[in-house]
Amino acid sequence: MVPLLSIVIGLVFGAIIMLVFGYNPIEGYKALLTGALGNPFNIGQTIRAATPLIFTGLGFAVAYTAGFFNIGLAGQALAGWLVSVWIGISLPDSPGWLVLPLAILGGTIAGALWAGIAGVLKAFFDTSEVIVTIMLNYVAIYISDHIIRNVITDRADATPFVGENASLRLQWLTDLTNGSTIHGGIFLALIFAVLVSILLQRTTVGFELRSVGFNKHAANYAGMNAKRNIILAMLLSGGLAGLGGVMNGLGEFRNVFLTNGVAPAIGFDGLAVALLGGLNPIGIIFASLLFGGLKTGGTIMPLMAGVPSEIVDIATAAIIFFVGANYVITYFMDRREKSKLSNTEVIVQGGDE
Repeated sequence: MVPLLSIVIGLVFGAIIMLVFGYNPIEGYKALLTGALGNPFNIGQTIRAATPLIFTGLGFAVAYTAGFFNIGLAGQALAGWLVSVWIGISLPDSPGWLVLPLAILGGTIAGALWAGIAGVLKAFFDTSEVIVTIMLNYVAIYISDHIIRNVITDRADATPFVGENASLRLQWLTDLTNGSTIHGGIFLALIFAVLVSILLQRTTVGFELRSVGFNKHAANYAGMNAKRNIILAMLLSGGLAGLGGVMNGLGEFRNVFLTNGVAPAIGFDGLAVALLGGLNPIGIIFASLLFGGLKTGGTIMPLMAGVPSEIVDIATAAIIFFVGANYVITYFMDRREKSKLSNTEVIVQGGDE
């Protein structure tokens, strides 16, 4: 109920903002819905926008399960994005069955290793993973810009595009959605959501990660290697975030460009969808689709209803706020339940009398 009520409250809050500034919320949300799901092209764009968020959301969920707040998803995604494209453009004449898996694997490893730095520091020196991963975001941004301008290219603002042998685009998907930028990465995202769910809930590794998340000292006492599991959790989290970057690098943009000091939005949006999805892999899929729809539909609102797209950002921020401050909602839900119980007790007592 908390995520659902958070969505409703966020949308109501966005409607109030529209009314305050003289916009028609009905027309605004009608345009939003049309922009997200109004035709095959828009549906394809919504799914495309949701694809990397599924991966970064899963990455955050894995780390959080083990008791860590991975704020470095953006930097890890950027590392995966850069390395996957770099591999793709470095092998322009190799067959696709070799280049594409190699580029995907390279991006995954890059994200995992970038997160592994924070994991090692946390395991052996008990550093704050929040501070370390935030700082690593900035390091990733400036290293990426340097490599693009001085290693891959000669002072250019973007790399060349990867060839068809390293692209996630599938022509039949593009045709099905009237030319949208949807790509085959959505199938990988769904597969990984299922795999992460099995890993966390049905395996020994998942049990140990959850145990370390509850209490690493108790986990150590029970014979589990807390340090190894801390590092493993961050490697898995970073690898999934790196895959989110791969989706952008080989799927949507098919190249990588200068960040201008700004981390990829899929990192922080992934954190939001993980919380909205209740840290459940299946919930993360639906939360990612919601965010993808909000982003895609938001670009149509100024054209169809004259409503600034920033209204969608305000509604999204309100949704995230109420998910994060879920105690506000649960407080009123608890009071409602207590009120029901007290009324029931009064009725029962009255019947006894």
